[in-house]
Amino acid sequence: MLKVDNINVYYDNIHAIKNLSFEVMDGEIVTLIGANGAGKSTTLKTISGLLRTKTGGIQFMGEELKSTAPHKIVAKGLVQVPEGRRMFQNLTVEENLEMGAFTMPPNEIPDLKDDIFRRFPRLSERRKQVAGTLSGGEQQMLAMGRALMSRPKLLMLDEPSMGLAPLLVDQVFGIIAEMHSSGVTILLVEQNASMALAVADRGYVLETGKIVLSGSGKELRESDQVKKAYLGG
Repeated sequence: MLKVDNINVYYDNIHAIKNLSFEVMDGEIVTLIGANGAGKSTTLKTISGLLRTKTGGIQFMGEELKSTAPHKIVAKGLVQVPEGRRMFQNLTVEENLEMGAFTMPPNEIPDLKDDIFRRFPRLSERRKQVAGTLSGGEQQMLAMGRALMSRPKLLMLDEPSMGLAPLLVDQVFGIIAEMHSSGVTILLVEQNASMALAVADRGYVLETGKIVLSGSGKELRESDQVKKAYLGG
């Protein structure tokens, strides 16, 4: 479904992503794990069209995305939930959801909202509440719901558990599993390596912009290198 082929991304003179290649197959959960500054978020931003690669290419369902505008990438079904939730703080829950549906036909938006409110009853209870007043967990639910409003084929999640209490982390990962079971392919960037590898079919370990290890979620969980660096083992 997604093929990232030999991309190199720079911030001015800083070489952030180095000859990076990986793929995500239809129906998988694939995770990118690594320390802060490893290049995980930069990779997602490049796939989303917010940053540009100097080399290689990015194919989504066989179509090259390297020069495609970000909003057109969303319209193709490749959607990102950004790090830090990035709510429209002064808009209501319902208005935030509507913003997520800007690529959709207007007549479909009411049904899409109803589906999100069924998935996330807490959002339904708070539909008229201003997003900036929600708790961190509720904002993460809203960020996911907003992304689902565009009916993604592949959903990219950037640090969905960041800053959340352990109970809410479990809840967020339950939502990820539920979205996956409903047919959404997922590319997950997550510092909580243990949780990410527990739900992932496959994973890639990034260090300083390069993949240093890959394998199934189970293989990486059992890897001494991963245990030592990321699982506290």
